[in-house]
Amino acid sequence: MSERPAAPTAVDGMLRSPRIEPTGCTVAQALEILTDDHVHALLITDGDRLVSVIEREDLEAAGREDLASVHGLLAERTVPPATELEPLRRRMVAEGRRRLAVVDGDRLLGLLCLKSSGTGFCTDEGVAARARERAQGAADADPEVS
Repeated sequence: MSERPAAPTAVDGMLRSPRIEPTGCTVAQALEILTDDHVHALLITDGDRLVSVIEREDLEAAGREDLASVHGLLAERTVPPATELEPLRRRMVAEGRRRLAVVDGDRLLGLLCLKSSGTGFCTDEGVAARARERAQGAADADPEVS
């Protein structure tokens, strides 16, 4: 009898090299980063330890010089690596949540990025391709950009 393959988990669907910011990141810096439409959550880390997950609305009443990390949350913004991916995708769609950090204890492993269509997750390859397209578009628009 052959074994049925295990269902994909959060670790299978996550970005392995998400953008992270250090604990010294201020609210002003975080707000600047969050102006990018593709950035729905900002990950604040101390080494490989996840300190805070920040969403735009967390910073609405914050002082610009405050440390951003104190305004974010971990609860309901993180999942363990073995969480089954498809039920998690359905839950994220139902909650209108686009990003969840994947953690093992307090160690950041990656980031689940739900596509705007809600049908699946962004891949490292897709994110890299989009970054190359944006860089090429900037270079095409401004010949001084190298």
